[in-house]
Amino acid sequence: MSVILETSELPAVFDGVKLAAVAAVLYVIVRCLNLKSPTAPPELIYQDSALARFLLKSCPLLTKEYIPPLIWGKSGHIQTALYGKMGRVRSPHPYGLRKYLTMPDGATATFDLFEPRSEHCTGEDVTMVICPGIANHSEKQYIRTFVDYAQKNGYRCAVLNHLGALPNIELTSPRMFTYGCTWEFGAMVNYIKKTYPQTQLVVVGFSLGGNIVCKYLGESQANQERVLCCVSVCQGYSALRAQETFMQWDHCRRFYNFLMADNMKKIILSHR
Repeated sequence: MSVILETSELPAVFDGVKLAAVAAVLYVIVRCLNLKSPTAPPELIYQDSALARFLLKSCPLLTKEYIPPLIWGKSGHIQTALYGKMGRVRSPHPYGLRKYLTMPDGATATFDLFEPRSEHCTGEDVTMVICPGIANHSEKQYIRTFVDYAQKNGYRCAVLNHLGALPNIELTSPRMFTYGCTWEFGAMVNYIKKTYPQTQLVVVGFSLGGNIVCKYLGESQANQERVLCCVSVCQGYSALRAQETFMQWDHCRRFYNFLMADNMKKIILSHR
């Protein structure tokens, strides 16, 4: 005669496994979303000057604690993915005119020109000359959003389309944009200066564009004429050191390196 003994130990083991699995999932979520990361005001590095004091007084947001959106706001990866793929719910579509400039080597540079939709608060004519990030152009969502806001505040905007980045514009010379070439940006700025002799310039560069605009301003004293200021957003300062950093797995850097390299390959192959 066989006897089957019932025990409560097995369900307890299963409950423990489930609890451990739930705890592991929660731990991964907390780590991936950086939920335990404390919020703090940005660290400001500047030289005490009249301009710096004016900026701090005019932009109190610079000294305030940044409170990100709940749940996903502390994860740079999720912010990048959401905005990169979805953009804003109603991404603006500012209307502009595309300009074509023939370069000395036969290349065709293009930029989009957007006129202001209101008067500037100073009553003066001010033009933002904008250089987008790597492989980007005026049709990207973050550029459209920035231009729309600038237009509403009385700025004319000229946005460079990196050579070869626009899918519907063919190359007319055997080269495309590079990390350090300022030729196309300089041609756009010269066009603006000649076409609008009364305008003052605000130079803006995003990421790779920050490298280009800063290099452009430093190449010649003449390039700084009529420039009120330069704003470099998320600029990388050393391509060689960044290359070493992007080969690391920390914070998924190598994954981003793969995505950027794949995007560059697609652009190059489209002009093969």
